[in-house]
Amino acid sequence: MTMPGHNHTKIRVGIDFGTTNSVVVIADENGDTHPARFVFTDHPASETCRTLLCLWMDQDGRRRVMKDAIGLDAIEAYLDDPAESRLIMSMKTYLAQGSFRETRVFSNVMTLEALIARFLTSLMDKAGLNPSDVSATIGRPVRFAGELADDSLGVERLRESFLEAGFPEPNIVLEPEGAGWRFMQRLDRPATVLVGDFGGGTSDFSIMRFDPQAHQRVTTLGHSGVGIAGDQFDYRIISHAVAPALGRDATYRIMGGQPLPVPAEWFASLGRWHRLSLMRTPQTLRDIADVAKTSSEPEKLRSLLRLIEDQEGQNLYRAVGQAKTELSRQDSTILRFVHRDLKIEEPITRADFESWIAPDLARLDSAIEDAMRQTGLEADDIDQVFLTGGTSFVPAVRNLFNRRFGAERVDGGSEFVSVAEGLALIERDRHSS
Repeated sequence: MTMPGHNHTKIRVGIDFGTTNSVVVIADENGDTHPARFVFTDHPASETCRTLLCLWMDQDGRRRVMKDAIGLDAIEAYLDDPAESRLIMSMKTYLAQGSFRETRVFSNVMTLEALIARFLTSLMDKAGLNPSDVSATIGRPVRFAGELADDSLGVERLRESFLEAGFPEPNIVLEPEGAGWRFMQRLDRPATVLVGDFGGGTSDFSIMRFDPQAHQRVTTLGHSGVGIAGDQFDYRIISHAVAPALGRDATYRIMGGQPLPVPAEWFASLGRWHRLSLMRTPQTLRDIADVAKTSSEPEKLRSLLRLIEDQEGQNLYRAVGQAKTELSRQDSTILRFVHRDLKIEEPITRADFESWIAPDLARLDSAIEDAMRQTGLEADDIDQVFLTGGTSFVPAVRNLFNRRFGAERVDGGSEFVSVAEGLALIERDRHSS
């Protein structure tokens, strides 16, 4: 054990703090990288941790203290007692939103940075690391999520979050640069590479010049990003194939008046299963039950009510994710989900799915074009394209690059940990002689 005050070599790590998942990769003394593995109750060990934080008050002797759980354990803690706990999600999404400064958690006022720091402290604990003992390179998106995102504010608050968690001064780099640095290990000659990094909430693109032999091995030529990614694709499936079966298109009446549409916000929450869990409050459940009484489709709304009451959001989300995965491998699938009287068996063709995500694909294509325009390069000047993140498996996404650059130049690999691996390599090389 290292005694306080003694000089010692810091552990080099790369941290990909994501909207949906977070990953920690350690670079050992030989320069090899190893993803940390996280163990959650009743789940197999995983190289990714859901970016979720659950807080609750507990008795510690005479004092009441705030306890926390993260990842899959946070879900279980929340579902054990949703009325007396607080589930915090999508923390990264709010970093660049100036309107979100702090929130009240029980009797405590907590800043966004404090919430993220609490998550990071527990994340490192699960990885078997102490923040004060590490030297970290962390990733940031090219463009933070949100329509009015302030990217400089996002970077500042990201840095403050890590400092508050006890990390010495963190090194912050663009996430696609992390993915590109990992890809560079395959190169034996100079190359101009476009890196596409698809996360849960953002998609980022960087064009970089790699020279394995040069002193400055990586030069960023241009970059762009957009606040859409895999979660948006899931929501498109839910909106078209699930929400109608739960009464989204129904109407209801107040005091026998004109038909009114059911509240749209109930169905917006279907996009993320843990948002659906948050609807399990007495007030929301009463509201749905009241609307169902005068609804044009009462049984569908009762199915929505039972879905929320029985905490079936995770199973629904899993079925949607499975359908999306199958559409990446085949031309059609059937989205199947059964809960009590609700039975969804919705055929979906890949053509259907691609028509639903067409607006999102157009925004992705514009972001790629923006990165190219910044560099002044033509498609033929790009030697390789490297794609990372789960959404890079979607054929329509890959085709954006195949059409522009040629399929023979499009590559991928280690889709869920490659950003953090690259960040760990950057951290290793930052300290190498």
